[in-house]
Amino acid sequence: MQSTLREMQAFLRLRNLWITFAAVVLLFTVTGPFGTYEHLRALPRFAYWFTVHALAWPTAIAFSIAGNRLLERLTPYMFMRMMTGAAVAALPIAALVKLIDYAWFATPPTLAGMAGGVLSSLPLCLIFCVISYMTLANGKAAADFERPQPAAVDSQPPGARLLARLKPQNRGTLLHLSVQDHYTHVRTSRGSELILLRFSDALREIDGVDGMQVHRSHWVATAFVARLERGDGKLTAILEDGTEIPVSRTYAAQARARFG
Repeated sequence: MQSTLREMQAFLRLRNLWITFAAVVLLFTVTGPFGTYEHLRALPRFAYWFTVHALAWPTAIAFSIAGNRLLERLTPYMFMRMMTGAAVAALPIAALVKLIDYAWFATPPTLAGMAGGVLSSLPLCLIFCVISYMTLANGKAAADFERPQPAAVDSQPPGARLLARLKPQNRGTLLHLSVQDHYTHVRTSRGSELILLRFSDALREIDGVDGMQVHRSHWVATAFVARLERGDGKLTAILEDGTEIPVSRTYAAQARARFG
């Protein structure tokens, strides 16, 4: 639940999401589907569709992200996991829409109306899921829906699972991982990239790489550490490119033994 909420918060801060949201609300306002063009003037029609989408989008996105987390053991494909969660979201979204219709048009919800609402909500939920997936995948092409396989990563076994998440041009020797809000910043010998992955999960995907965690927010490859320095009672690792990262007391003894 906590990881789902973290991903949801990070997702809702993305600008592209709100641009798409505004475009969809405008489209529904102008076209007036489901009889709203005939029954509502422009401003009330905008208010109606804004309310519907403002409740439906977060619900569909939350179910998509939850489905991605809960179904990890059943299928390796992120897109399929998210689509399953989005399909389930059609039920609560239909209930929300019926409540909005009751408030707007005094139309009492019925069982038949709910069934019809689920059928009409399902395509929208799947569209929301596609938008969510494309955003979480940092703009990857639609053809890249399937999870990349580690075997395709530069023929480099160490850290292959994590490297498979990066763009091909950034897949190189792992040098440094760090936490940035709800993301992990990955630096390699070929570039760097910000990925939507918990730091603890990233550490589990660097099998075979010679390095260590030196701080709750930093992991570094052994070969990338130039030296250790102590100042003001604090230990700092100086990397080969001059970057300074803190070494916490928890890892200080191990860092001194490994990096000298």
